Amino acid sequence: NLKAKNIITSTLGINEYFRISNCTSAKEMWDTLKITHEGTNDVKRFRRNTLTHEYELFRMNQNESIQDMQKRFTHIINHLASLGKVFPNKDPSYSKNFKKGAPSSKPYSKEKE
Repeated sequence: NLKAKNIITSTLGINEYFRISNCTSAKEMWDTLKITHEGTNDVKRFRRNTLTHEYELFRMNQNESIQDMQKRFTHIINHLASLGKVFPNKDPSYSKNFKKGAPSSKPYSKEKE
């Protein structure tokens, strides 16, 4: 316990150290830091649900470049992955959601001269 406490405290900045300075065990220190940075299970579940909703309704914004749209989409996917929800590339909904976010194009028609 003492060795673990020393390892934890030696890697923290001053603000983080003050958050855990009154903890009596390494586990208590770790749990305090985990909740501080990751949130409680309820917070994570709420964030996961919110991001899943954003994923399901994903659309390209007007005047948004393809690169910006992809950055936004990747941010949602990566954040969901960090919260434990992963969409494999082979998942049909992954490509379906990305494709439906792209702007619809008008069919090309050659005008008569």
